[in-house]
Amino acid sequence: MSHSTPEVDVQAVAKLREEQADFLLLDVREESEFSIAAIDGSFLLPMSQLRLRFAELEPHRDRLIIVHCHHGVRSMQVADALREQGFSNVQSMKGGIDEWSLDVDSSVPRY
Repeated sequence: MSHSTPEVDVQAVAKLREEQADFLLLDVREESEFSIAAIDGSFLLPMSQLRLRFAELEPHRDRLIIVHCHHGVRSMQVADALREQGFSNVQSMKGGIDEWSLDVDSSVPRY
């Protein structure tokens, strides 16, 4: 399956945060994973609940949405799904929170 969704690396996301850019950092991991490790300011909406909670993303339709998960597989699936629903400004964070912990913020636990 080819992906039309662009990927963004963790350094670029860290830079956006430093610049206080207006974007939604969407965490699509499960609550149990979020309790182990999370990026400050991220919004948790597990992929398993996406269909039920889709309306929660509606206010962010015109914002940049950067989706992340553990390693980047689920985030790509969710980003593709959002783009199919007309969210045009969606990116997937390559490498997920694991890469974030390695390259940006080592205080975020790896699991």
